Amino acid sequence: MSLFDCLNHTMTNIRVFFVSLLLSAATSVIAGPMTFEAQPAPIPEEETSRNLFSYETTYTFDSDFKESKLGHGDSLYDDFSYDHRFLITGKWYFRAGVEYERYDFGGTDNGLPDHLQAAMAHVAVEYVIKDYAAAGIEIDPGFYFQDNVTGDAFDFPCKIFVTFPVKKDKIFAVVALGGALYQYPGVAPGGGMIWLISDKLRLQGVFPRPALVYNPSDDWDLRLMGELSVTSFRTDDVLTTERKLQLHNAIVQYQEDRAGAQVGYSGFKPFKIIAGAGITFRRDFDFFRANQAKRTDLAPYVRIAVEAKF
Repeated sequence: MSLFDCLNHTMTNIRVFFVSLLLSAATSVIAGPMTFEAQPAPIPEEETSRNLFSYETTYTFDSDFKESKLGHGDSLYDDFSYDHRFLITGKWYFRAGVEYERYDFGGTDNGLPDHLQAAMAHVAVEYVIKDYAAAGIEIDPGFYFQDNVTGDAFDFPCKIFVTFPVKKDKIFAVVALGGALYQYPGVAPGGGMIWLISDKLRLQGVFPRPALVYNPSDDWDLRLMGELSVTSFRTDDVLTTERKLQLHNAIVQYQEDRAGAQVGYSGFKPFKIIAGAGITFRRDFDFFRANQAKRTDLAPYVRIAVEAKF
């Protein structure tokens, strides 16, 4: 039975208990930027991977701020994560892990944060088919900060999603919802459609990471992709070269939107090596509570990443 036959047959058995199971562990506020990426492509292995590892570094080259007083800047993004899946029953798994992400900013000394960082846990319940989560709920409690880890830098972004067939073995819909305590707006929809065009070509029109994926062989995949990356952080002192932006202990919602191409090689099992490049067309420091947002012009980016499932 293929992944998608299995998905078509088993999704009718999904129970709403996973919603209450994890939401009861959170507070009454549902929040957090969407970070869900659906990848329901079939893989040869029947066994579900228990350990999930990833490391990524992405550099966006220098570009000018749209407000000339702020000069110019570049950005370096690094992210490390590790998760382990624990079998609950059947195809239901509890996943727990850790993640550290960091943005470093160079260029003009304009008073905007020179870095933003987050250290968080992953707590999730997922329905896994052929190594891909078809439905689940995840909470990422942790500290999202500039330099100082304080109580008001704590947040718990969360997301909930489900995948279901629209046309057997061809088209699938993904419905998702997520948010964070310090996100604006507090809750936002996500998801999209997945179209299996052929055995080698598929359209993953799922936000925040839509992609057109071509697999010339089992070990290679080529992608034309977009990416909307949004995270909120608690800053320290933000005293910029603009008189109207002088803040203390403020929330900044930082966003990078990209479009580009990448190639992945998975011949070194269990590792997958990824290289990509494209254009970062939006870098935005949004102090939404102060009604101040500072953006840069577009700039090229390059990315190197390593993933492993075992």
